[in-house]
Amino acid sequence: MTAHRWLAATMAALSFLSASSVEAKIPRSTAVVAQFKRVNPCPSTGAVRGACSGWEVDHVVPLCAGGPDEAANMQWLTKEDHRQKTRLDMMRCRLKK
Repeated sequence: MTAHRWLAATMAALSFLSASSVEAKIPRSTAVVAQFKRVNPCPSTGAVRGACSGWEVDHVVPLCAGGPDEAANMQWLTKEDHRQKTRLDMMRCRLKK
């Protein structure tokens, strides 16, 4: 099975999982997100505050895997890429438990 097919099959099997409900239990600092945005402006608008249409801030190492809630552990991802990465992150975190 190719990596792409494995990923597609895994995503389909996990479609019932709600990543947002799991993530909501992990506290985040809005001040840290603001700090990240000041140093890394929105890729689509260059804004350092407010919404960034089509983009979201993501933790490179997920919080559920012990990643720190700090600007150095954040990156911009498109909304679709963020959704997919979050599902995989949640799967990995659940498998570790």
